[in-house]
Amino acid sequence: MRTERKLTRLDRVFARLDREPERPALLYVPDMSRHRFALFAGTLAFYIAIVWAVVITSWLVRLDWQVMFFRPYQQWPEIHAFVDYYVVLGQRGPTAVMVAAWLGWRSWRQHTLRPLLALGVSLLLLNVTVGAAKYGMGRLGPHYATTIGANEMWLGGDIFPSGHTANAVVTWGILAYLASTPRARRWLSAVSAVTSLGVGMSTVYLGTHWLSDVLLGWAAGLLILLALPWCEPLITRAETLILGLRDRWYTPRGRAGEPKRPVGPPVVLTPPGSGQEDAPTREPVAAPHTRAPAYLAPGPHNTRSDRTPVTPAGSRRPPHSDRHPRNTAPAARPLSGG
Repeated sequence: MRTERKLTRLDRVFARLDREPERPALLYVPDMSRHRFALFAGTLAFYIAIVWAVVITSWLVRLDWQVMFFRPYQQWPEIHAFVDYYVVLGQRGPTAVMVAAWLGWRSWRQHTLRPLLALGVSLLLLNVTVGAAKYGMGRLGPHYATTIGANEMWLGGDIFPSGHTANAVVTWGILAYLASTPRARRWLSAVSAVTSLGVGMSTVYLGTHWLSDVLLGWAAGLLILLALPWCEPLITRAETLILGLRDRWYTPRGRAGEPKRPVGPPVVLTPPGSGQEDAPTREPVAAPHTRAPAYLAPGPHNTRSDRTPVTPAGSRRPPHSDRHPRNTAPAARPLSGG
């Protein structure tokens, strides 16, 4: 007796993916709504407030020094090994490769370049904005601080805002931004928020960033995600241009603008002696150039009755002087000797 195997959760997931081999009819593209614009404005105000609080050496800078003197890596040394690996989720190289692999698979399944282009635009904005802020403000990190209680600004550093934190917000948040269903968007938003929060606190635990660096990194990454709808027209034009160049590249050269040759009626060949030799015959019209497959011989394909016989008709045996044809009596042999 044969019993059916019970499907696991992973089997059901792959079965659902196999039912979506083509591009969906409607792709969800976020727009810059009033709610999103309000969040963008509030995050920008928070960003400016953090920068101003550090520049004027306010209570936030004193909190940075207190956390640094607390030395969390010495208070909880048992989690140091785990944090060393967990902080990799905020490094730009490994996270970009992992997320690009997943979005590339989605692009192939849905026949669209939007996921990869959205990731590229977000990483470009991240490098430009966060990099300019880092080198523009030049703040030194906790390990290179020179004066206790100072904000360590404009001293040639590159620590403010935290690049690990901003990269974690953008790289994992782009998955929620590109989600196709509201439920998946909510779950991925929660996962990306927890991941970026953990990456930021990991840098504070290891002593590589001030607490204010992490706060500004969260704001910088969130600003990029909230501003992505403004880049959607650019993403659409880039996708159209790339797909157009691909179609031109794969079109055979010399055939795209070649006019089609007219194909005339078939030519009727009359055998001799049939009484139709005097009928007017039409000149053969050249057929359009077609490329014969590699496994077929070139040239026209005639029917079996029109082919020239390879071997002559009759017997295939070679003539022999001692042999006689069938149904004939052989000549009498002369008797020799008495």
